[in-house]
Amino acid sequence: MSDSYDSNDSDEFGETTPDGIEIPVGPAGDTDPGDAVPYGGDDDEVRRVEAALYARIGEQSPEHRLTATRRAVELLGDPHLAYPVIHVTGTNGKTSTARMTESIVRAHGLRTGLMTSPHLVSIRERIVIDGQPIAPDRFVENWDDITPILAMTDQELTDKGELPLTFFEALTVLALACFAEAPVDVAVIEVGMGGEWDSTNVVQSQVAVLTPIAIDHAKQLGNTVAEIARTKSGIIKPSSAVVSSAQVPEALAELVRAAELTESTLAVEGTGFSVVDVTPAVGGQLITVQGVAGRYDDLFLPLFGVHQAHNAAVAIAAVESFIGRGTQALDEDVLSEGLAGATSPGRLQPIAQDPTVVVDAAHNPHGAKALADALPVAFPSEHVVGVVGILADKDARGFVRALKDTIATFVVTQPPGERALDADEFARIVVDEVGNDRVVVEPSLTQALQEARDLADEAEAEDAMVLVAGSIVMVGAVMDLVHGEGEAK
Repeated sequence: MSDSYDSNDSDEFGETTPDGIEIPVGPAGDTDPGDAVPYGGDDDEVRRVEAALYARIGEQSPEHRLTATRRAVELLGDPHLAYPVIHVTGTNGKTSTARMTESIVRAHGLRTGLMTSPHLVSIRERIVIDGQPIAPDRFVENWDDITPILAMTDQELTDKGELPLTFFEALTVLALACFAEAPVDVAVIEVGMGGEWDSTNVVQSQVAVLTPIAIDHAKQLGNTVAEIARTKSGIIKPSSAVVSSAQVPEALAELVRAAELTESTLAVEGTGFSVVDVTPAVGGQLITVQGVAGRYDDLFLPLFGVHQAHNAAVAIAAVESFIGRGTQALDEDVLSEGLAGATSPGRLQPIAQDPTVVVDAAHNPHGAKALADALPVAFPSEHVVGVVGILADKDARGFVRALKDTIATFVVTQPPGERALDADEFARIVVDEVGNDRVVVEPSLTQALQEARDLADEAEAEDAMVLVAGSIVMVGAVMDLVHGEGEAK
């Protein structure tokens, strides 16, 4: 069997294992990963709602409070109590884990809601109903329905000398209302930042999921892993089921403490469940997982990288903990269907050919290390040209160090938005780490992508490729650019 993704194979099924298992081709099996991203589909009304949200305090400046969101949902009649919740936090991998969890739950015949952040192209990606971004009309109608309540909450807050609802607080209220209106049978909700005081923490979750915890958003969450883990463990509710990725000792200690204080069960990867085997396959990988309640052999996961295999194990344990409280194994056919249908747009995703262009949302050293480990397996190449840009509040030097042995030439640019690190400033860091002869500076993202493609075309290696990484916002912008190229043809 081939151990890499064949980007030129257009057949629905690429190869068959000796056991007769058909392996779908492509990063999402027989599902186009672009289906999960509503390119260019936002009308003026959706943009009106988006503008109203962005007029509020930005999501990178969260208020450390739950009272504001609690008051808003209380005035709405507590929509967040209308369905059970699987709540997901962590530093890296939480979006992919949330998406896999939702896909597995949906395969069991349950109507699902999924809230993730940030979005790549359309704000509607953040609120997913039954596997699809919320329809434009439902997005707008739900917003118009809750607007008077948001205004009332804003007034009460300002009367008390507090700031009105922030972007993310208002968005959380909207998502919770959308899920109740759908209605959904279960919601999988990703924390925006931290956990304890994140606005999503108004929910009463039955399962709390924690992906790997590392240092990120230090200004908001703390300068040590223990501090960050303490804040993230705040999502654990009394007598709930807690599922965690493998953690460094100082993070695990905080999770153990929180589970004991809340009288919750705790299943940790490595002892409570584990990845038994990972085999690269066409369009993804075959994984064997020992779950909390059962063992599952040779599951096809249409995502690349060993880190995604570990995310899948966490998702499986989370669903086992939700369905049957971890006492009964999942139906293997249903589980296979759920995993095979999982997508994670912008995560080690090929979006163009000739040369191959792969995007990845890695934006901190931990994510970049996972990318560096996964890329050579998923997309073997003797010459990788990297389009890199990063936000000013990230560990730019650590990000570059993690990728310096993977990327041959760095095309340094900057993501859209005011939070971007200036391309020239970032370039000085990159040059300091890899040398001047491996760096090209192009502040324009459009020109940077073209420059990288040209460099890949000119490289002596036939399998030269382009990798775009460093910022989720930048990845989304590149995906939109490439999609626009296809539309123009």
